Amino acid sequence: MPAFLAALSTLLAVVLATAAAHKLIARDRLALATSHLTRMPPALARVLSLCAAGWEALAALALVVPATRLWGALLASGLWSLYALLTWRAQRAGHAFDCGCSFTSRKRSADPLTVARAITLALFAALAALVPGDPLYDIASVLAGIAFFILAVAGGELADLAPLRRRLVQ
Repeated sequence: MPAFLAALSTLLAVVLATAAAHKLIARDRLALATSHLTRMPPALARVLSLCAAGWEALAALALVVPATRLWGALLASGLWSLYALLTWRAQRAGHAFDCGCSFTSRKRSADPLTVARAITLALFAALAALVPGDPLYDIASVLAGIAFFILAVAGGELADLAPLRRRLVQ
């Protein structure tokens, strides 16, 4: 179990660090996505997006330090739970916008896959918080976490292909 927890913590930390970097690199795009998602004015959404980047970076760092893993997992679970709630609300309202979920801009309505991805990440983070003991980091578990991240990105890109997405959402 410790190797699995280390791989899971690495995966979550890489997802969080990538999301934080994404918000800093594509500030305008992600501020607009935050505005659409939260229904806040763009100026306030920009500040919120930068705060979310800080939250993600802090959680990512806390996840890889055994003494703070619990707090990192709780921060991550809370963030992804909030995101799931906001995307679910956008889905119910039928709002079409770029959610900022991928590296390229894609304007579409929030759908069950977007909500499910956020819920899954929140559950993974909760699992990382609930499993007792500190993770044992070795090169294999770190590489496994990075490999899981690559598979998750590839799966997300495949799921974004229009024909496949229509089949998955229906």
